[in-house]
Amino acid sequence: MNPIQSRALTSGQVARRIDALDYNFMGLLLPNPDPILKATGKDIKTYRDIARDSHVGACIRRRKSAVKALQWGLDRGQAPARVAKAIADMLADLDMERIIGNALDAALFGYAPMEIDWRGGAGGRFKGTWAADVIALPPEWFCFDSENNLRFKTRASPLYGELLPERKFLLPRQDATYQNPYGLGDLALCYWPTIFKKGGMKFWLNFAEKFGSTFLYGKLPRSADAAERQTLLSDLEALIQNGVGVIPEDGSVAPLESGSKSASSDLYERLVLHCRGEISIVLTGTNQTVEASANKASAHAGMDVAGDLRDADGEIVAAAVNQLIRWTVAMNWPGQAAPTFSLWDQAAKDELQAARDKSNHEAGATFTKSFWMRNYGYQESDLVDAAPPVAMPTKPGQLNAVAFAAQAAAALATEPSDPTQAEQDALASAAAPVWGQLLDQVSLLVDQAGDTAELQNLLVATYGGLPTDELVKLMAAAFALAELKGMNAVRSQAEAV
Repeated sequence: MNPIQSRALTSGQVARRIDALDYNFMGLLLPNPDPILKATGKDIKTYRDIARDSHVGACIRRRKSAVKALQWGLDRGQAPARVAKAIADMLADLDMERIIGNALDAALFGYAPMEIDWRGGAGGRFKGTWAADVIALPPEWFCFDSENNLRFKTRASPLYGELLPERKFLLPRQDATYQNPYGLGDLALCYWPTIFKKGGMKFWLNFAEKFGSTFLYGKLPRSADAAERQTLLSDLEALIQNGVGVIPEDGSVAPLESGSKSASSDLYERLVLHCRGEISIVLTGTNQTVEASANKASAHAGMDVAGDLRDADGEIVAAAVNQLIRWTVAMNWPGQAAPTFSLWDQAAKDELQAARDKSNHEAGATFTKSFWMRNYGYQESDLVDAAPPVAMPTKPGQLNAVAFAAQAAAALATEPSDPTQAEQDALASAAAPVWGQLLDQVSLLVDQAGDTAELQNLLVATYGGLPTDELVKLMAAAFALAELKGMNAVRSQAEAV
């Protein structure tokens, strides 16, 4: 049995980089496996240089702004109230907008080391150890060793770096793995499109300078020597610059228009636009701002992808801040649960909750004042108390046409206000005698009927001339009145007993 086979299951990692046949690993230092940096022999500062490109810089600003626009806060969870309050106070003292922006560099460079400035004593919002600041540092100052530990390249150890103290550095990273602890930076995907875009712009400018204006050509006698030709050439250059020149009497100067070069010019333009589109796709998930053939459907799809990128960047930030919170809780309240930091889109959250509440209300749910105040931020003075339910009759004979109309009016009072309500009230007052007579007739038919089938036959015989939809409504009202009278009769019998 070899030494690896003899190791216990709980002895830790068996397959380690330091023991592997890995020719990319030399000594203690693990070089950045980025293929572009390896091919060019440069360090990560190269990506900082391309970030100064106008289009790349604009996309970076847009991407960071999307995350900074999110709401953030703490979820107490199982943490004690005093712990959650202390952590909230610590975060309130930090420049969270700057810290969030610095942590987002991890999405651009792959990793973004950030040093915590710990303070002790009662100088902060609570006694103990607390973070006074979080400082972002250049990633080229750091490297990783064979155990994927972060090292700081110092003057004393510029090649292999020095190990860092625990709980001192936050390390937000994007798509970091054991094989590549440096993470994957999106600026690496923008390197060649940016280089080609710059080259295309250079050739495009040279093309415009060369073919954008007319040529001047001069004629000299065949007997002219080289000095005379050089003198005329210098005069033509001066003529292009200032429009004034002197030529020999036997010479001549004429303009020469260039031919159609629009097709060649379009090649350079398409190259530049293609490179800009590639950069936009990498950094923002969409090329709608540079693509002329964009439409509404593609714009919505691009917005969805951009939203996914924003949420992924937010997770990188949240992971770094939650690491800071866990360390703070562990040093000040050992064994206690830590609150959780998160970012969210408040507008999307409100829209989702409103749609869910509307669906629940349509299904029959009734919400209280405290619900509206808690979930939607209403003040108590903004809400109107719900109308009290109408009391059912308790004495025999009390359920008549007048009581039935009063119940219907109370039910209608809960409906939303209508600008034509005044006209409706006037019409109802004018028609009250007619409707009262109709209710009395229906009530009489209900009293005569022995069951629902007989009531239906009486209604058809009496009001069969009405339109079908009106007859259906009348039958529904009669059946409801019959049910109410039955309930009233049962209640009266129970009271009599």
